[in-house]
Amino acid sequence: MATVGRSRCLPVPAAEDIYRIPVELYERLVELAELDEDDRIELLNGMLVRKMTKNPPHQVCCELCRDEIARILPAGFTVRSEGPVRIPDYSEPEPDLAVVRGRTRDYVDRHPEPADVALLVEVADSSLARDRGEKRDIYARAGIPIYWVVDLTARCVEVYTGPRDGAYASTLVIAEDAAIDVVVEGEPWGRLVVAAILP
Repeated sequence: MATVGRSRCLPVPAAEDIYRIPVELYERLVELAELDEDDRIELLNGMLVRKMTKNPPHQVCCELCRDEIARILPAGFTVRSEGPVRIPDYSEPEPDLAVVRGRTRDYVDRHPEPADVALLVEVADSSLARDRGEKRDIYARAGIPIYWVVDLTARCVEVYTGPRDGAYASTLVIAEDAAIDVVVEGEPWGRLVVAAILP
């Protein structure tokens, strides 16, 4: 006689029954210390999503990538690590790296918004599906001009550019033995060798 076991998955409510948290409410919860750094969450499409734990290769890749980007960064831009990017109305992701306009002190009273962002980088191993799925789509809809997914498993960088109608128009996969020509708003910043950012 066959038996049916209990599902280990929690039931998921119907989409129309889910209350999406707007950015303003999320930020108030953070201000009131209802959410803190130890919670390791970010707001994606109005939902609180647990951030992936970073293993040593992930952390090393983030640091290498930051160093290489900083090396070619022109005046007037800053590299931020794991800082929130405010994407009205329902997302405040914390990408591994964000290249934003201005200086560090320009963001004392606010988080960068899409108009401030030149490039976002997510380093992916266990987070690959989310980074090339939900997060990519959020960034494209927000008009983030350049988005990189550094794929640690395949040892390559996926470069997404040309956000249009909620999607990126162009995708390039740059292999470990190649280099990325970093061009922002038509201005060449330099070349970044993929092997230099991989652990």
